[in-house]
Amino acid sequence: MLKLLIDADACPVKDEIYKVADRHQLPVTLVSNSYFRFPRGGLISLQVVSDGFDAADDWIAEHAGPDTVVVTADILLAQRCLDAGATVLGNNGKAFTEASIGNAVATRGIMADLRASVGSKNDGPATSAGSGHVGGPAPFSKTDRSRFLQTLHEALERLKRSR
Repeated sequence: MLKLLIDADACPVKDEIYKVADRHQLPVTLVSNSYFRFPRGGLISLQVVSDGFDAADDWIAEHAGPDTVVVTADILLAQRCLDAGATVLGNNGKAFTEASIGNAVATRGIMADLRASVGSKNDGPATSAGSGHVGGPAPFSKTDRSRFLQTLHEALERLKRSR
């Protein structure tokens, strides 16, 4: 049976996931380091893991497989889930694939190095604005939300057809 695993601590599209999962009658497991409110009944459950480093990621990676859609913004978790055969979507609706994950991991590494470099130096501007800060992702938008809904629906339909 198909299932959805959600890296839920900072997921901005939980309501959208609930709607699509209900439409497709698929179980959803929200994985988090702490309890939070979620719709009771039906096919939605919450898996609270320890607050240890990467505990939620480890749980998700251990339970991911070819019959799983994982929703996460964590690139390293996305890679682990792809290695397990799962379909992986970012919160913004962009799919992580075998073809794209290498570039995503490399970019993540470069940005981490750049942030570390900026944080360890205070000898001049690191950006054109001169703030010394390296920007993060763009704010979550309605377009991201819409793209996520479409991509999740398409991924589920594709997985159902392939079974």
